[in-house]
Amino acid sequence: MTRWLGLSAVVIALDQISKFWMLAHFHLMESLVVTPFFNLFLVFNPGASFSFLAEAGGWQKWFFISLALGVSLWLLTLLRQHAQERLLPVALSLILGGAVGNVIDRLRLDVVVDFLDFHFAGYHFPAFNVADSAISIGVALMLIHQFFCSAKPHD
Repeated sequence: MTRWLGLSAVVIALDQISKFWMLAHFHLMESLVVTPFFNLFLVFNPGASFSFLAEAGGWQKWFFISLALGVSLWLLTLLRQHAQERLLPVALSLILGGAVGNVIDRLRLDVVVDFLDFHFAGYHFPAFNVADSAISIGVALMLIHQFFCSAKPHD
């Protein structure tokens, strides 16, 4: 379990360090063009993915914190059960680290700090952060595990 919790801790550290750096060097809504398709763009998200419930009036903070903590406990249970495997624990650890990284923001700032802004032909994907990236990669790895690595059901 130690290596999987260590991976989660690395995700949390990278997430928080990147957010501290953005908060120290950018003002809200400030943007820096990095490439023709990528900007650093500081925004705050009081909601969830794609600003879901962002305008809900404040109760959503505690809802998302509770949800993330509940999911984190479930992920820890799954990590214990699958600690000897490779792919699934990596996926679970990435999701756990991302969830905790965003919970830290909600507890500390009441919002999640987002700053990675990818765009193409005038369309901007919603801004996200390192924690969101880890969650997305973790979910993709879980799907790969489910479809390609899981044991076949018994007859």
